[in-house]
Amino acid sequence: MTNEWFDKPGGEPVELKEADPLWPLVAAEWSNRIQSAIVPTVARIEHVGSTSIPDLIAKPVLDLQVSVPDINDESAYRPGLESLGLVLRQREPDHRFFRPPAGEPRVVHIHVCEEGSAWEHDVLRFREKLRADPNLAAEYATLKSGLADRYSTDRLSYNNGKAQFISRVIAGE
Repeated sequence: MTNEWFDKPGGEPVELKEADPLWPLVAAEWSNRIQSAIVPTVARIEHVGSTSIPDLIAKPVLDLQVSVPDINDESAYRPGLESLGLVLRQREPDHRFFRPPAGEPRVVHIHVCEEGSAWEHDVLRFREKLRADPNLAAEYATLKSGLADRYSTDRLSYNNGKAQFISRVIAGE
């Protein structure tokens, strides 16, 4: 399977905000809503991404990782996520990406992966390394600020600019 986009990403602005103490609370609310919506599927739901790192600047959009037993069984989770007003935007072999529809306020991004997968492991490893090392988190904040200035209207380029740093952290270098 290749990377399949539904409605290609556009030139959306990159706006970073100071950390908000409400982000973990809103993430917990969304986690509860998701778990209720996809019952009986048992999923591990984790708040990931920059909003999950204390004191880190971030786009004010929560990233939640939903780990399911079988990512290819979309019928087990897709209808429930869609019932929350989310749409499937991207399908990759090891990842599904859901978000509110274009034109709606973007509060959350949902990343579905398979339990025990490299995707699940890498995302959690990156989060934990940044939480454990304030200097590493500060280095990431500096990178993000520079990329936001350079790619202020291009989220795709902003995200691509973080890839090498993220890979390096995950690899433990």
